[in-house]
Amino acid sequence: MRAVEIGDRRCGGGSPLLWIAGPCVIETRDLTLKIADTLVAIATKLGIQMVFKASFDKANRSSGKSFRGVGLESGLRILADVKAKTGLPITTDIHETAQVALAVEVIDLLQVPAFLARQTDLLQACGRTGKAVNVKKGQFMAPWDMKNVVAKMDEVGNPNLLLTERGSTFGYGNLVNDMRAIPWMQDLGRPVIYDATHSVQTPGSQGDRTGGDRRMVPYLARAAIAAGCDGVFVETHPEPDSSPSDGPNMISLHDLPALISQCERIRAALIGTANENPR
Repeated sequence: MRAVEIGDRRCGGGSPLLWIAGPCVIETRDLTLKIADTLVAIATKLGIQMVFKASFDKANRSSGKSFRGVGLESGLRILADVKAKTGLPITTDIHETAQVALAVEVIDLLQVPAFLARQTDLLQACGRTGKAVNVKKGQFMAPWDMKNVVAKMDEVGNPNLLLTERGSTFGYGNLVNDMRAIPWMQDLGRPVIYDATHSVQTPGSQGDRTGGDRRMVPYLARAAIAAGCDGVFVETHPEPDSSPSDGPNMISLHDLPALISQCERIRAALIGTANENPR
């Protein structure tokens, strides 16, 4: 597996774990910068690789009345400020091909949401930029179906692809996580990220909103590290219950350092075992 470069960070190919972290959606400039500053401090203290994530628009909402974000142009200005102030590489959701040209001026890692994982035009528009692209496996897709995502990116000559596991639909209003998806998707030759927060969603469970159970995030994140993922995606917020988007799934910024430390220790043990028993 070749490593994928995101700014000056690397994912896969024996690189240290990549952490993708930030709030679900940009609420205000000040709050976004505050969260980014905290994440830089955490990354520096723990000596980890981090990419900052926040969405300028959440197009996939249960209700048309739900808060979606600050929009493309305002959102990109805020993300550019985060990048300039913190030095962190930036990722955000791209929903339409028309957004790519503006986003690529700021964004280091273009993220394709799970519901759009099969949208050929969007995938290839992102791929043609030459930037790293992270495609989340659709909740409705088998891990091996992601071979078609790899092929679409190869068609436009972009090998800089991350694949993300984020749970699979199980009946109505629930997701389950099959950790076999991680090595299965790694068999496609691309690094695999585990999305620990969207994996605990209970879609549509609150009527006009998606619910979730953030208590399960540490359990699933630790399991994914043990399964050998190349990075972890986690949404975080100073006060998750006050967030207008995905609050039930996000973990508190206060709790994030402990989770990262636990996962990094599991990763170190895993690497140590591999070194003691080389294939």
